[in-house]
Amino acid sequence: MSADATPDQIADVLALLREIGLDPVIGEFAGATLVITEAAAAPEVAFAVETAAGVDRLVMVSGAQQLTGRDFCPADSRVEVGGPDGAVFGGDGFVVIAGPCAVESQSQMNGVVDSVVAAGAAMLRGGAFKPRTSPYSFQGLGVAGLALLAEQRSRTGLPVVTEVVTPQDVERVAEESDMLQIGTRNMQNFALLREAGTSGRPVLLKRGMAATIEEWLLAAEYLMHMGNGDVVLCERGIRSFDRSTRFTLDLSAVAEAKRLTHLPVIVDPSHSTGRPHLVGPMSLAAAACGADGLLIDVHTDAQAALCDGAQALSGAQFTELMDRLRPVAEAVGRTLWQPRAHGLTRV
Repeated sequence: MSADATPDQIADVLALLREIGLDPVIGEFAGATLVITEAAAAPEVAFAVETAAGVDRLVMVSGAQQLTGRDFCPADSRVEVGGPDGAVFGGDGFVVIAGPCAVESQSQMNGVVDSVVAAGAAMLRGGAFKPRTSPYSFQGLGVAGLALLAEQRSRTGLPVVTEVVTPQDVERVAEESDMLQIGTRNMQNFALLREAGTSGRPVLLKRGMAATIEEWLLAAEYLMHMGNGDVVLCERGIRSFDRSTRFTLDLSAVAEAKRLTHLPVIVDPSHSTGRPHLVGPMSLAAAACGADGLLIDVHTDAQAALCDGAQALSGAQFTELMDRLRPVAEAVGRTLWQPRAHGLTRV
């Protein structure tokens, strides 16, 4: 629909589609209202829809990848997180998200956030809910962790992203964060994808550890089909036979995904390598191969971390990485995204 389409015009198009037996879904993308159907209409019906008042254009796409593909949107899309003073994925900006894998305490969050903000991070990360392989591993602080994250957002002005693991938690997590993360173990949790797609929040979708690129993009299709056009893909490594690293970081998937989709793609060098000494080189490589940003684990006391401390950078290591990252990003026509306004207040 055109940007100035009226509610009555949108309702008329919906009624027209329902009359012919289609089940349209309303969504938004790039400031315009989308009317999405799963099946194509006959040529005469398609003409009636295309010429209806308020319709900007009709896109007929074959295959399963209808909304995430470049046939629907040839140009790279941009995803804004945290409002006008937040971060924008896509375009010339390169967004670095940093923070601990898991929220543990107020003092831990203060220390980590102080260091990553000083180094120039554009967004904060931290897990309040942690799906773990072992039921005996630390599972996160839950709602209490969300409150600590919201506290850091308030004192810094930076947007935060955190993982949601069940459909029932989507509304609560969306209230306390600026972006929802769907992790590798939940990439094909279709009930969760549908709920996150109606949350009104941007979604960071990690690639499943055993997922093909096509499966990854079709998971994003679920989100967009439910009306959420603000999706950022995250390559976080796939399982392989080599035990030298935690996973195998597939940077070729970044270039291939950006060929196939208009959605921004970022890289998680922490979970993929599981080794602090590899996070730096892989971050530079990610910037060089065309990624739109990074998701990096930072902890002030990695040895005492309750979750994934073995892969976390110290504050000093993160600062050094940011200094090394700037010229690489600039060499490929990108600039590190800088927060428009932020300030630290002690809590």
